Amino acid sequence: MATATVVEAESASSEGASAFPGVLSSGWTDSQLRKYPFQTRQIPRLSHTDPRAEILIDNEEPVVLTDTNLVYPALKWDINYLQENIGNGDFSVYIAENHKFLYYDEKKLSNFENFVPKSRRIEMKFSEFVEKMHQAEEQGGKERVYLQQTLNDTVGRKIVVDFLGFNWNWINKQQTKRNWGQLTSNLLLIGMEGNVTPAHYDEQQNFFAQIKGHKRCILFPPDQFECLYPFPVHHPCDRQSQVDFENPDYERFPKFKDVIGYEAVVGPGDVLYIPMYWWHHIESLLNGGVTITVNFWYKGAPTPKRIEYPLKAHQKVAIMRNIEKMLGEALGDPHEVGPLLNMMIKGRYEQGPS
Repeated sequence: MATATVVEAESASSEGASAFPGVLSSGWTDSQLRKYPFQTRQIPRLSHTDPRAEILIDNEEPVVLTDTNLVYPALKWDINYLQENIGNGDFSVYIAENHKFLYYDEKKLSNFENFVPKSRRIEMKFSEFVEKMHQAEEQGGKERVYLQQTLNDTVGRKIVVDFLGFNWNWINKQQTKRNWGQLTSNLLLIGMEGNVTPAHYDEQQNFFAQIKGHKRCILFPPDQFECLYPFPVHHPCDRQSQVDFENPDYERFPKFKDVIGYEAVVGPGDVLYIPMYWWHHIESLLNGGVTITVNFWYKGAPTPKRIEYPLKAHQKVAIMRNIEKMLGEALGDPHEVGPLLNMMIKGRYEQGPS
């Protein structure tokens, strides 16, 4: 199994507890972590020069790299510095009624007319975002904000200089060595303490660089797909888990009881490698202040000309996605996909061939 290295690296924690017993002098404590009803194991923390780190990335397994200096010039970024230097462009800010920011694809809203997003996106200037964030903090966090904006050419000169000073030499070598596709975006994330991005997976490779504050990242390998119950491909919440981690409905989602997470808390200067198709649940620590992160998203390597069997879990996920997409197009109505799939398999595949 692809996750063997990570699995063997650390022993499991007790159910509902964190994977960080006896954490000292790390800038955070266990009391700042939300409690969940599943076991977790630690994601290895390694120097980028450690050969084990290269093996993990080669195997598409997560690892926290502690000393890449990938975003070193940005470690001075805080709200005041950004407000002075980030420029007068528009920024995408999500506003939610609670701490959960469940992503949704606006282009798919027409497929599910009864779907009501739990958050809304508004374009605003950075100064407006700061004002809204302060208002939310004063109101006790009943309404929360989360800035999620691709860094573009509207940023000020000092931010450009910082950006050019990132360790592009190291990350470009990572891209070339693994034949990844192009860098698709650098997403700037600025969140309030306690904000949560619920479990989802991406179809890109990701180096997740922490700049300010601490974030807890809980990852699940692609072979736990059936334990996490993603929304249908045509749903606006495609690639997101339907399970509420804080209050799981085991009648609807019984296999969630079998899920096992791999977790890390990342702080300033840490870079977490999130492999393509790995689920990830991200939370800014409780009472931990504002968090700032930059993502480096890359397209995956092209499909090899010669397919090796048995297929890996992430390849099977890609196949399932393609089947759902093709059926939706063929049937002309995404709502017919589920009934057709049920009709195809019901009573036919429960037992082996006679």
